[in-house]
Amino acid sequence: MSQDRKPAKPGLASVAQARSSMLAGIASLATETVALEQVLGRVLAADVRAARDQPPFDVSAMDGYALRSAETPGLLKLIGESAAGRGFTGFCGQGSTVRISTGAAIPDGADSVVIQEDVRASQCGIEMPTSRPGQHVRLRGCDFKAGTVLLARGRVLDGVSVSLAAASGAAALPVVRQPRIAILSSGDELAAPGTTPGPWQIFDSATHGIAALVRGWGGGAYRLGVARDDVAAIAQAAEQGLRDSDLLVVIGGASVGDHDHARPALMQLGLQLAVEKVAVRPGKPTWFGRTPLGPVLGLPGNPASAMVCAELFLRPLVAAMLGRDPEPVVRRATLARELPANGPREHYLRSLLSSDPEGRLTVRAFEDQDSSLISVFAAANALIRQPVDAPAMPAGALVDVLALETCGC
Repeated sequence: MSQDRKPAKPGLASVAQARSSMLAGIASLATETVALEQVLGRVLAADVRAARDQPPFDVSAMDGYALRSAETPGLLKLIGESAAGRGFTGFCGQGSTVRISTGAAIPDGADSVVIQEDVRASQCGIEMPTSRPGQHVRLRGCDFKAGTVLLARGRVLDGVSVSLAAASGAAALPVVRQPRIAILSSGDELAAPGTTPGPWQIFDSATHGIAALVRGWGGGAYRLGVARDDVAAIAQAAEQGLRDSDLLVVIGGASVGDHDHARPALMQLGLQLAVEKVAVRPGKPTWFGRTPLGPVLGLPGNPASAMVCAELFLRPLVAAMLGRDPEPVVRRATLARELPANGPREHYLRSLLSSDPEGRLTVRAFEDQDSSLISVFAAANALIRQPVDAPAMPAGALVDVLALETCGC
């Protein structure tokens, strides 16, 4: 990702500087062995090598008859059957053929298979057409050979890779332990979904959204709920969260209002700030620090701002803990309509990314970028990155784009 080179104001880090400071000291977590049934979505911690050839012997690719190709065409005597899981133990010698099913082992002596539709059976034997060596035969090791690296360390395990691991004979796989992310919000104005809110309250959506994002990235998330607007209450909840997690995420309470108590509460727990604020829009109040109990990421209170900054900062932290590349993946896309000039903070605009029949990417920023609008974020599948002090960009210009999880482009 290209980054702005202009220095940020004192105490105000650029996005790149902030991400670098946050990632300093964050390492891949320990390895654990997990049963194959439970590895979906986990990150492989070591290469998986084949213990034997697959298939482990020559097998038939069709239902038919195994034979010696040199004896075709001709009339052959049926001497037995080779079925999948139950091979023919004799020898397919001169003048003989063996009935064979798909996936069954090729009998000793045979080198070809004739499909059952191409033969004629009579009381005298089986009339065979001309065949060639290797016809309808899958050779031993044609899928993979013993010792081959089937799955590389760092791969996120999906259904196909789980199937391949099972084909290698593995019953369990070494995976990186899932990072435990504790999520705490504060604010007397927040009510839990499903309850009856007070006259001045809104529902808490940010903790649920951030937790869902973390799980989608391969981490484990648990919500600490909403603490009162009180330093002691926030400190107590934060301390418990730090003790039980690899990273504490605090949402809100870090602006300049009279009721923003998050940082003072964490200071009681020995917080040392590494990032005070970030020159980003939305999300300037984002911060990061370390306590004797573990690291803390502070996200803005507005849910949309929190989720934008989660993509920029929390996602790389989770990736680093999983041993994956934390650098965001950036694409280039063509603007579907013009963008106005940007100001002194790097701007990430919620956008809609699509591709034409030729595969060319186009992107359109939503008109309303108010940081409180969750509905706009829900409609977006990408973020356009506008550098600091970027000039107005006309339709047709190329811009940097971060695709979100929902993007199918």
